[in-house]
Amino acid sequence: MDLKNPSQLTDADLGAVLCDLAVSVDGKDAGTMTLEFWPDTAPATVRNFLQYAADGFYDGKGFHRVISGFMIQGGCPQGTGTGSGPRGQIKGEFSRDKAHSHKRGVISMARSQDPNSASCQFFVCHGDADFLDGQYAAFGRVIAGDSALDVVAAVPCGGGGGEKSKPSKPCKISSIRLRAKE
Repeated sequence: MDLKNPSQLTDADLGAVLCDLAVSVDGKDAGTMTLEFWPDTAPATVRNFLQYAADGFYDGKGFHRVISGFMIQGGCPQGTGTGSGPRGQIKGEFSRDKAHSHKRGVISMARSQDPNSASCQFFVCHGDADFLDGQYAAFGRVIAGDSALDVVAAVPCGGGGGEKSKPSKPCKISSIRLRAKE
């Protein structure tokens, strides 16, 4: 399995990939979340995310939006929530399947008002958010290291909440590394 080129993997192979997402807060290691993926629900979304990860695109990017009890959002090249990645936009793959609902630890693609505008930005649910089902593409979940999610979600934010929930300390994606399930 060629983890350097996930866009060429079969759906079955995508399901055999894990991702170690290491995070830091204020320059200090905050832990690593291990993610598994749901190519049966959102194959194009999984491929898109894994290709960005394999390319090193996410390394050093920030979590620009943090709302404790809801989610942490990152992956924006501008660090503001307004940027898109060089691979363009992907078609929304939305599901109302309760097995892939937006629950704590689920990773999903961020987007604008246009349902087909997801690019590189993603969020990890810190709390249950099933009201997002059918509107945002949930494509995997944290299977280990959810304490790292808690560390980032605990950072105080300013800006009045919602879209302006910028963390008071830099919250970064130190690295994302792909590996095959053992």
